[in-house]
Amino acid sequence: MDEFRQRKAPIYEALLKYKSMRVVPFDVPGHKQGRGNPELREFLGERCLSVDVNAMKPLDNLGHPVSVIKEAEELAAEAFGAHHAFFIVNGTTQAVQAMIMSVCKRGDKIIMPRNVHKSAINALIICGAIPVYVNPGVNKKLGIPLGMSVEEVKKAIKQNPDAKAIFINNPTYYGVCSDLITIKKLAHEHNMVVLVDEAHGTHFYFGKDMPVSAMAAGADMAAVSMHKTGGSLSQSSFLLISNKMNRGHVRQIINLTQTTSGSYLLLSSLDISRRNLALDGKNIFAKATELADYAREEINKIGGYYAFSSELINCDSVFDFDRTKLSVHTREIGLAGVEVYDILRDDYDIQIEFGDIGNILAIISVGDRALALERLVSSLAEIKRRYLKDKKGMLDYEYINPEVVIPPQQAFYSEQHSVSIKASAGYTSGEFVMAYPPGIPILAPGERITEEIINYITYSKAKGSFLTGTEDMAIENIRIVEE
Repeated sequence: MDEFRQRKAPIYEALLKYKSMRVVPFDVPGHKQGRGNPELREFLGERCLSVDVNAMKPLDNLGHPVSVIKEAEELAAEAFGAHHAFFIVNGTTQAVQAMIMSVCKRGDKIIMPRNVHKSAINALIICGAIPVYVNPGVNKKLGIPLGMSVEEVKKAIKQNPDAKAIFINNPTYYGVCSDLITIKKLAHEHNMVVLVDEAHGTHFYFGKDMPVSAMAAGADMAAVSMHKTGGSLSQSSFLLISNKMNRGHVRQIINLTQTTSGSYLLLSSLDISRRNLALDGKNIFAKATELADYAREEINKIGGYYAFSSELINCDSVFDFDRTKLSVHTREIGLAGVEVYDILRDDYDIQIEFGDIGNILAIISVGDRALALERLVSSLAEIKRRYLKDKKGMLDYEYINPEVVIPPQQAFYSEQHSVSIKASAGYTSGEFVMAYPPGIPILAPGERITEEIINYITYSKAKGSFLTGTEDMAIENIRIVEE
């Protein structure tokens, strides 16, 4: 990586030049640099709205970049060790969907773990690809899904030699990493494309002693959620590709769903953040890792909680662990993770990433401070003192193996009718049910509804999980496929 070149931020520099020109706007957006919306201007600031602009020749065009965006893409590709990098402003959801849609069409098989983000299954609904699920291992103590076992991947490849691609979560929400290099080798030996959802792995490219990144492992495509741990604005991401992929084709797929009014606020945030990480990423993520390790140690001293880390590594379904993830098991103090999540926010003004039925997750990244971590630790200690109770009667699993009855696209577009979730056992779901975050479906279109799933949904609601996905906003009814 050329450090001198990485000091450039072409989109940011072009916006500064545009601003200095004092251009009179007769184009969109209609707020005209904030003058047409004084409240918004006061809220966001004049400097922000003055560069909320439309695509124009000096600023290039996201759908067909030929100047400053093209240069920024090349710099990002160099920084991430990719053949090419696409700027994504529709969130990592779009990057994930572009990966799948670039290599799969209707009827094509794709091997993937079932604990994928809903964006991956949504891509199957859009393009009509058929999922071949490799069920992840489960840590029974923590109740969490793990990574993809190499043996399970081998089995899936043997049974589905015609699959077009293998899709891998790396890391999972909890910080678990799969053996990317071995899985990539297996896939390529069988002419399958390797797609990696690296939404939570931006720091793998820049930190020292991190799990291997997708591009370094030889993956063909990776969706990188720059806004999660890289410092850019929400909804901004990169899609990285290797030299085995057709850049023009991938851009055409992106342009099927990406906005034609790409936000220059998001684009410049990606440009600036890439520069920051390329120049100082090692120091930034060394600090984040140090803070997470410190917090883990202090939380484990409290007792009752278990802040887990690299000790889970088994060289297979937990091949490596992302130590910047502060994942904490809460069930031993008698509280579901989502209950701790709610108490932290409501009583202590601390907002963590998510809580599920057994764990909480705090994201530690470029913007965190030791003082804030100390406040989190002391709050967790006080929560234990105030709320400790017997864990009897608590559910002890987070992952349920699905029974796929029909492909997601077929189920989603089938004739359906609504029934009570409580009376839906045995039917085939026509829609999603998931807790958000993390956005991993409990139930997806085309899957059999079971009593176990119904009990999980009922329990999650009772504990305060924010459930989404159904047409019924109250999550009382579900649409089922008509037999």
